[in-house]
Amino acid sequence: MAAAPRRRTVVCDVGGVKIGFGHPIVVQSMTNTDTADVGATVAQAAALARAGSELVRVTVNTEAAAAAVPRIAEGLERAGVRVPLVGDFHYNGHILLKKYPDCARALAKYRINPGNVNIGKRHDDNFRTMIEAALEYGKPVRIGVNWGSLDQVLLTRLMDENARRPEPLDARAVTLRAMVESALRSAEAAERYGLPHDRIVLSAKVSAVQDLIEVYRMLAAECDYPLHLGLTEAGLGTKGIVATTAALAVLLQEGIGDTIRASLTPPPNGDRTEEVLVCQQILQSLGLRSFSPQVSACPGCGRTTSTFFQEMADRIQTYLREQMPVWKERYPGVEELKVAVMGCIVNGPGESKHADIGISLPGTFEEPKAPVYVDGRLLTTLRGEGIVSEFIGILNAYVAARWGGGTKSHDIIESSAEVFGSQVASRS
Repeated sequence: MAAAPRRRTVVCDVGGVKIGFGHPIVVQSMTNTDTADVGATVAQAAALARAGSELVRVTVNTEAAAAAVPRIAEGLERAGVRVPLVGDFHYNGHILLKKYPDCARALAKYRINPGNVNIGKRHDDNFRTMIEAALEYGKPVRIGVNWGSLDQVLLTRLMDENARRPEPLDARAVTLRAMVESALRSAEAAERYGLPHDRIVLSAKVSAVQDLIEVYRMLAAECDYPLHLGLTEAGLGTKGIVATTAALAVLLQEGIGDTIRASLTPPPNGDRTEEVLVCQQILQSLGLRSFSPQVSACPGCGRTTSTFFQEMADRIQTYLREQMPVWKERYPGVEELKVAVMGCIVNGPGESKHADIGISLPGTFEEPKAPVYVDGRLLTTLRGEGIVSEFIGILNAYVAARWGGGTKSHDIIESSAEVFGSQVASRS
């Protein structure tokens, strides 16, 4: 089933990255280094950007962190990495933005949590100061509500009102409603202080999948601001990946969401870029964006007791990932490539025909030959010890022929002959 049409929103420009209706859903991430450590933060932000993060958020929680932000931006520029930096502020953002104007200028967007400034209290001077900084330096803001730091004055008032209803709602429903109210009222306040409507992005983050789906459905129905999606704390390992995918896929399928993040907890010294790859895979699996060639591989069964096809699938996936930086420049559109590496003849030929290029390896007791299909047609049958290298050679020829010259199957045969000599061509 095709995804629903994208919800129509205004478009917010974040350092040249457009967020909102008519533009691709943006992948973003966040560093977990001490922002005051310029070298470590530059290295991690660069790694996230090179993995495909289109916005990188950094914590700005101390004077040392605020002072480091311009140097981080300069370090990324020297490294040839151009990615907008988003400043994540809590409690003291009004002080830091005012005291460190170079920080305010270097950031592409400010994230404000209305529950951690004094909006809703006796006055909202701190919130207003941050909005004034955004106005002075021409920056957009994300008003990011979080159920763990929700505006308690607003929540208490809504709970009291709910208690007086003839049929009160449960506490969960009131809390989700308070999150929506907090986001919308904060956005109204920002506009009242002069921030343009198209410089506001909203988020309302929780940690439970069903709660996230419900709160964003409400928010999407009541405003046209771009929405940033993500669980507050997705969790570790497969739990974090599955929870993020379950929540975001439902909303994205409904046309809700303009920018996403997977808030995964990495293992000690783990690779922070995993959260970028998860976001990309969600979008690509839903058919909303393409980032890299996709490899389909069967899970294996009693017919495939050899690990050869698993090793081949892993080798090909790794090869594609390593080639992408070069291929993206040389072969525009190659990220749409679909490759199949199958372990036996049951589904192998069929899956291979559905891919752009695929190979069906012999199962444990099958004849040791591997047919290769290109654009749904049998191209050749490989045998012997060099199956993997020969298939990668055909893959290279296919990419060059299709995305380098705009041609398909018939040129692949000729290219294969050039790569392997007449032996491969004669097998087809």
